[in-house]
Amino acid sequence: MVTARITVNGKEAPIAPAAPHTTVLDFLRERGLTGTKEGCAEGECGACSVLVARPGVNKPTDWVPVNACLVPVAALDGQEVVTSEGLATVEAPGEPPVLHPVQEEMAVRGGSQCGYCTPGFVCSMAAEYYRPDRCAHATPGADPSAAESAESGDSGDSGDAEHGPNGFDLHALSGNLCRCTGYRPIRDAAFAVGTPSDEDPLARRREQEPPAPVATEYRQDDSAFLRRSTLAETLRLLRERPDAVVVAGSTDWGVEVNIRSRRADCVVAVDRLPELRDLRVESDHVEIGAALTLTEIERRLDGTVPLLAQLFPQFASRLIRNGATLGGNLGTGSPIGDSPPVLLALEASLVLADADGEREVPLADYFTGYRQSVRRPGELIRAVRLPLPLSPVTAFHKIAKRRFDDISSVAVAFALDVEGGTVRKARIGLGGVAATPVRALATEAALEGRPWTTETAEAAAEVLRGEGTPMSDHRASAGYRAAMLGQSLLKLYAQTTEAVPS
Repeated sequence: MVTARITVNGKEAPIAPAAPHTTVLDFLRERGLTGTKEGCAEGECGACSVLVARPGVNKPTDWVPVNACLVPVAALDGQEVVTSEGLATVEAPGEPPVLHPVQEEMAVRGGSQCGYCTPGFVCSMAAEYYRPDRCAHATPGADPSAAESAESGDSGDSGDAEHGPNGFDLHALSGNLCRCTGYRPIRDAAFAVGTPSDEDPLARRREQEPPAPVATEYRQDDSAFLRRSTLAETLRLLRERPDAVVVAGSTDWGVEVNIRSRRADCVVAVDRLPELRDLRVESDHVEIGAALTLTEIERRLDGTVPLLAQLFPQFASRLIRNGATLGGNLGTGSPIGDSPPVLLALEASLVLADADGEREVPLADYFTGYRQSVRRPGELIRAVRLPLPLSPVTAFHKIAKRRFDDISSVAVAFALDVEGGTVRKARIGLGGVAATPVRALATEAALEGRPWTTETAEAAAEVLRGEGTPMSDHRASAGYRAAMLGQSLLKLYAQTTEAVPS
């Protein structure tokens, strides 16, 4: 048996004697790397952010920030991690470390006050600093010298509210919370960072291949964390251990471990199985591997599935999307997951695999009850298939208390074909209004074959208000949820007709 090991800030260390459920956060802190903080223990505050070397999109390796409070340290067997302490460099023995450019900008621009959240912000900001396709730009009509001023430390007036003149995307910080600064100094720091130098070791690391996946057999006492090399081996293991908890990014299971103190005798990781990490665009469908992270899907598709492109920025935070997968979001069976309504509107089907073979199930037939599905013991979601061509009129409306990084009260996804002023086809997916994600079948029937007019939209909106079985809870009342359903269709109609000349 190969000893499970992890590389932290360039130094390799054994994972033992940590328990299999031990998080990366606790592992690091027990070794004196206390820059990594626990704020919420459920992936909402970002104080625990660390960088992980992962397969890149534009370069062999990307530095990806993740929530260390959610990921079991055993899941990073064979992988490389950089903490906030590892960003600074030591130029000579006995000399104080030299601050990383991101750390320097946070310090000089007042981006740190109490300092608790600062290391997490720094790690998320560093990931964006090293994003290969980030480049300085200016908006049309802006001062052309503004992009140059960003390189010299002046945030300038170019860019927009969420993108700096240096190309920094503030969505990279959407999973990091701060109670002290009001965010403006942090934004200033983000918009002031330049580009990595040629001597920067973390920038050079991007040109090399990431660590290869390794098979993991980590056992302590009576519990185990297991990762097999192939899908076939994994399916045979699940046949032997149908009680095992299957994890990819652990964004759901990590919360169960931290908040509800759940433990599992056996956890099986599927996040690095090559058979679950493929993305193919065929002539009649798009196939998305169930273990690709949402960030990877977003960047690989690059807007070619517009409805998914609308979903991604509203799905939790960048930190969560760096770990979360479609397979995990569907596998939990949650009625308030954000991806099922979108995938229902896209008429997705799931490829389910077990040791005996594969079968394809329409997503509309997948959910059978609250957190229940047709998936059998020992069966995995291998891929999600989206039929082509795509409907041209699409929208995803997420009703929540916060604009980003929140759980939806209601989620509605639309995919319509409107030809010659008539709705030829309508598919509508709903979340948060029943025990499972559902299709709005009655509303679809009220739209199809009718003219796309105000009268049709208003009549169908009334039908949509009656879809599902919404309940009242701390997020919203049943009446509010029903009202938002109808309003979402009226909003779609307004959005699709406002640019059409009378």
